[in-house]
Amino acid sequence: MEKGTLIGLSVCVVGVFGSAVLHGINIAFLFMEIGSILIVFAGCIGATMISYPMEATSNVTKYFQKVMKGNSDEASAMETINVIVKLTNRARSEGLLALEDEAKSIEDPFFRKGIEFAVDGTDPEALKKTLTSEVVAMRERHKVGQGWFTQAGVFAPTFGIIGAVFGLMATMGHLDAPAEVGHGIAGAFVATFWGVFLANALFLPMAHKLKQLSTIEVAHKMLIIEGIMAIQAGVSPRVVEELLKSHVPPGERAEVVVPSAVSEAPAAEAEAA
Repeated sequence: MEKGTLIGLSVCVVGVFGSAVLHGINIAFLFMEIGSILIVFAGCIGATMISYPMEATSNVTKYFQKVMKGNSDEASAMETINVIVKLTNRARSEGLLALEDEAKSIEDPFFRKGIEFAVDGTDPEALKKTLTSEVVAMRERHKVGQGWFTQAGVFAPTFGIIGAVFGLMATMGHLDAPAEVGHGIAGAFVATFWGVFLANALFLPMAHKLKQLSTIEVAHKMLIIEGIMAIQAGVSPRVVEELLKSHVPPGERAEVVVPSAVSEAPAAEAEAA
């Protein structure tokens, strides 16, 4: 599980409900107003479903899992750079065709496909355009999940207000029983609480997290594209290493040691032969 999501959500929940306790609010009361909870949850989810095709709503659990897991399944930038430098070394000494077997061991489908295209002798411009188009399409798909949670975050407070209006309307109908007025007003504002809380503690942060994860994934794939293009162009392994390491923050470069480029003597000997 992604630490930032878990810690942030925990801090938010503890802070909000802890503050409620300090103000003398009975936490159980917030969960007992079923009508208020129902209008907020059903209202914002239903309105969001109207806003998006059913396919987007059916993928909500996947979006949620992505937020909780982050990009943990993907290799780090430095691990990818290590692999690219290794492939560059071999391509310089044995030729691009030697990477055909190496490609089979690459787990990332995008990375593997790019190497296979390069080995097949695909025109560099066509190769870059094909891979870049796939990244652009992926980014557009990611926007659906981001938009879904953003809309839920927009609708939740509105339905919270509607719930509060209903509660006040019901309370106004019992003005002849003053003892019930205070309880009714308190219950009316429960819907407002849930609408604002869900929007700002769950839906909107999740939408932003999906956006950040997408940005990181796009940057990683662009790094892969740059590495593949360098391999195909026969760029020096040392230059490739330094070029790709520029995409990584200095602090992260120190954590993973990229294997030094091997001597380019074999490549020179091959060219001389």
